[in-house]
Amino acid sequence: MKLPFRSLATVAVCLTLTPVYAQFGGRPGMGGPQGPQFTGAMAKVFGDNSAFSANLQIQADMGGQMMTMPAKLSFNKGQTRMEMDLTAVKGGHMPPQAMGQLKAMGMDSMVTINQPDKKMSYLIYPSMQAYCEVPMQSADAAKPESDFKVDTTELGKETIDGHSCVKNKVVVTDKEGSAHEFTVWNATDLKKFPVKIEMNQRGIASTITFSDVKLEAPEASQFAPPSDFKKYDSMQAMMQQEMMKRAGNMGHPPQQ
Repeated sequence: MKLPFRSLATVAVCLTLTPVYAQFGGRPGMGGPQGPQFTGAMAKVFGDNSAFSANLQIQADMGGQMMTMPAKLSFNKGQTRMEMDLTAVKGGHMPPQAMGQLKAMGMDSMVTINQPDKKMSYLIYPSMQAYCEVPMQSADAAKPESDFKVDTTELGKETIDGHSCVKNKVVVTDKEGSAHEFTVWNATDLKKFPVKIEMNQRGIASTITFSDVKLEAPEASQFAPPSDFKKYDSMQAMMQQEMMKRAGNMGHPPQQ
């Protein structure tokens, strides 16, 4: 059984964004998703590590069922690039046939780029060679560092993936008094980089673990969409046109 267009589009958004939106202040939906945003309060958890790249794995409790999503993150002074392979996502409540259909439609991989200084996000599908530009909706995204207060309480010492870590409770509070609480494992051999982060916000408990951490600034070109990709005015327009085009191509035999 094939999923209809609207179901496929919804699958692509919810599969990749729902587990992490609650933590980052975004609002998933066909009108303008932004992808995971390590901005605002979340960015403060990284401390003095203002530029890095790493592999990460996000685990989220989706109503009693765990969803696991691997990704690759590049971070430079608030700008982020997240690369995701949707076929590697496990768990959740996805129909078993969804993954194969997403791949057939060119939606099996996704890149999100966030530029808080411009209050803009880019949602990129490499297989489609297409992207859309959407305004960032997170109220925290463009706030200056001075708007946040960080309180850290040591909870103990543990070893995570071979790294000696200090386990801390970190509470980040903005000028309006809104507090975000995290449990963070700071690696003593990686300039206190948080190799593991736990949080429970808006009813979703999640854990992010980092590996292969490189504390060098990523190339600036990583934080802009490819110049040769087609740009769409909205995510819905992109998905409709690209998937209809592919569906039309699949309905005709290749020309001799």
